[in-house]
Amino acid sequence: MSTALVVDDSMTDMQILSRCLQQGGLNVVTANSGEEALAKLNNQKPDIIILDVVLPGSSGFEVCREIKAAAATSNIPIVICSTKGGEMDKFWGMKQGADAYLAKPVDQDEFVRTVKQLIKS
Repeated sequence: MSTALVVDDSMTDMQILSRCLQQGGLNVVTANSGEEALAKLNNQKPDIIILDVVLPGSSGFEVCREIKAAAATSNIPIVICSTKGGEMDKFWGMKQGADAYLAKPVDQDEFVRTVKQLIKS
């Protein structure tokens, strides 16, 4: 079974995203900050990472860049899910190495479909 790491400082958003993924048949691990997410990556490699942009400490953009720059984690797909849904935000997120960028509130069907597609590829 595939595992997703959901990184979000909003408990509500984290619960919604986690429930969608669990209903889609994935295991879910969570982190409340970029630093916590990077620490968890040292112990376990998820099949995909769901990342918010607005986080305490490092932003999701910085975390995405760091994950994609490290050889051990560069091949893990990243989906950025953020309230920052403008075209520039999406462009910048993709420039940091994100594999997909979805604006919150996410369309739950599209979210699960995107995640499953990225895990398969």
